[in-house]
Amino acid sequence: MRFKALFFRLLLCCLAFTFCARASDWPQFLGPTRNGVYPATNLAAAWPKDGPPVVWRRPVGQGFSGPVVSSGKLILFHRIESNEVVECLEAKTGKAIWTNSYPTAYRDDFGFDEGPRATPAISENWVYAFGAEGVLSCFDLSTGAKIWTVNIKRDFRAPKGFFGPACSPLVEGEAVLMIAGGRNGFGIAAFNKATGKVLWKATDDEASYASPITTTLHNQRTTLFLTRSELVAADPVTGNVFFRFPFEPPIHSSVTAASPVVIGDTVFLSACYDTGAVLLKVNADLKSVQKLWEGPDILSNHYATSVYHNGFLFGLHGRTDPGMETPSLRCVDVRTGTVRWKKDFMAATITLVGNDLLILSERGELIGAPASPDGFNPKARAQILSSQVRSHPALADGRFYARNKDTLVCVSLEN
Repeated sequence: MRFKALFFRLLLCCLAFTFCARASDWPQFLGPTRNGVYPATNLAAAWPKDGPPVVWRRPVGQGFSGPVVSSGKLILFHRIESNEVVECLEAKTGKAIWTNSYPTAYRDDFGFDEGPRATPAISENWVYAFGAEGVLSCFDLSTGAKIWTVNIKRDFRAPKGFFGPACSPLVEGEAVLMIAGGRNGFGIAAFNKATGKVLWKATDDEASYASPITTTLHNQRTTLFLTRSELVAADPVTGNVFFRFPFEPPIHSSVTAASPVVIGDTVFLSACYDTGAVLLKVNADLKSVQKLWEGPDILSNHYATSVYHNGFLFGLHGRTDPGMETPSLRCVDVRTGTVRWKKDFMAATITLVGNDLLILSERGELIGAPASPDGFNPKARAQILSSQVRSHPALADGRFYARNKDTLVCVSLEN
């Protein structure tokens, strides 16, 4: 009996260790819990005057796709010449492990970057990548071998949109969930993660530039898809739609890119182009919602998704395109929708680590600041990249991974 008890305790310790190791990964867009939150807190609150130590850096090709990290491996998805390239690196060293590529002919109508837009996802021993021409692919994480491919643009007649497809794949159970934007009821869809076979499809919605999230609402696993015209809440297993809520910019030439933020049984939505923000309370029957507050000048996210901490949202308000009115970094009281403070800023991404914000600006400056409703008071700043940073970063095992138009850098934030 003593031996069994000891064995059980050892097993629990091993399971706890395994969970902690996995919890420190960043395997998908917006992190392990898909909300921009890093689960570990053993990071330096501030760094030396010269900035956090650079572990490694390397050149990269075109794209807005962010890095992801799992089990010591980093996946980089970028374009080199006329190929979209999925590359696996050692996260600690930046050394290449394997590379797989396929041809692309994507051309941007506005002369912007022509690489992939969507951030890949790692699940178990598989990597899922969604390219700028609408090709969804699955690769073996160990070898780089291609497992399957689905051409959403060709097979389901999904339009190009303004800037090409940008939905970051979401893996839930046996499904890869996507805002597909296809015709004939293929607005949102689920694909079998092992084979690529269509599991279900629903709605006729056009694709936005946001990515879905899965959460638990009233004891029911629910996937939230923010499409070009509405929020759709659906069962990730069956595709059964629970509720829909209209949320569409009044301007046709617009981008809805920030993912929903779930806070208890409420959902925060935000977009630019005279759209604004709304906080919805999901009713217990999962069939309807009610507005708690809304407004056009509270927190209108353009590209980046806000983060939530202790009753407050932190995000970027206003369009971040050149020549627009100066955007602002804001703190909003979730209970009332009141703006607690605002600071003139620029395009940036925000990651929450413990009680601190890690803000990476489009100019490549990394800023550490308390996630406080009392004001914006940075503790540390460091220039880790040159300008034109638009991709979301990754944070895993105490290392911060970020890229701009031509460089991927890894800096250490460990104590």
